[in-house]
Amino acid sequence: MKRVVITGAGTINALGQNVPQTLAAMREGVCGIGPLSFRDVERLQIQIGGQVRDFHAEARYNRQQISLYDRFTLFTLEAAREAIEQSGLVFSGELAARTGVVLGTAGGGVSTWDDNYRAVYEEGKNRVHPFVVPKLMNNAAASHVSMEWNLKGPSFTVSTACASSNHAMAQAFAMVRSGMAPAMVTGGSESMLCFGGVKAWEGLRVMSRDACRPFSANRNGMVQGEGAGIFVFEEMSHAMKRGADILCEVVGFAMTSDASDIVMPSKAGAARAITGALEDARIDREEVGYINAHGTGTAANDKTECAAVADAFGPHADNLMISSTKSMHGHLIGGTGAVELLACIMALRDGVIAPTIGYEEPDPECALDVVPNTAREAKVKVALSNAFAFGGMNAVLALRAV
Repeated sequence: MKRVVITGAGTINALGQNVPQTLAAMREGVCGIGPLSFRDVERLQIQIGGQVRDFHAEARYNRQQISLYDRFTLFTLEAAREAIEQSGLVFSGELAARTGVVLGTAGGGVSTWDDNYRAVYEEGKNRVHPFVVPKLMNNAAASHVSMEWNLKGPSFTVSTACASSNHAMAQAFAMVRSGMAPAMVTGGSESMLCFGGVKAWEGLRVMSRDACRPFSANRNGMVQGEGAGIFVFEEMSHAMKRGADILCEVVGFAMTSDASDIVMPSKAGAARAITGALEDARIDREEVGYINAHGTGTAANDKTECAAVADAFGPHADNLMISSTKSMHGHLIGGTGAVELLACIMALRDGVIAPTIGYEEPDPECALDVVPNTAREAKVKVALSNAFAFGGMNAVLALRAV
């Protein structure tokens, strides 16, 4: 089995349009959630979100390209460019032939669906653009990344709701670890912040109208976000041989299914994913210092996740730091695990623990160290990233400092 490291990271989200901006915002506890701005937002009950502001695709892409790219694809391409440039890899020959792309998204081209449903049903048009299907399909982003950087290895998209990115990164990790690929581009993206995207989530009645307050007793729901997080996973000896800057090591993962309820989370399913990731990584639970929580800010998720952590770690749970950066950038649905992996890298590489902002009242059912409101300096050797999705789909990644 090969050892796997991360040699490149890229992102665009409500906190920043690159990794340095995002990590600086996380360190400072910046809230990227604010009033939404798009067509017909006034018709929505929920009018806040972690929206990417001042993103001008026209500055980088021509009209023909933009006609092919949904917003989630644009986000992916921006983040992938940053990650691949940081990695220093140039994909040609055998490296290009064996390197692929595995990305996560829950909805794919939601804005494209929304715009074209409007055109046909509301405006009465009988024709749509001939590239609507290639634009909205869930694998569009992965396909465009493979074409842009000449990646000819295994490439596909994973769609498991809010666990999509973690499932995708787990698959990429497994491919590199097994020797199937020397490197993989992986992560996820989402852009559901349009009228139809938010209206659909309103129907679930799990959305907050004012803020995301994970683990706080007065939390009242999740807040949607948008963006992308993309990484280069590389076989360690390959990275070391070329003198790459290694951000951290990916050491294990686990995936479980609750097999119980389509929307209510299961403590047992989450706990099995956490312990499974530790077992796969061959890590003692006492080595873990930080967990980036799924932490959506809903009553059900937060108490269930805390109970799962307590079950999985026993007495060591009291020594863990656990925070939810969704309080800052919102819930990126299928892309959320990818952006949140940055907080794990920051903890391992920089010794800075991102806070859970918006925390106001202790909840006896969330009685862990949730790093409330202010970032913390701490030396961490091992971190976990949790993702627990509707449908009972759980995926946990384990990372180690290098």
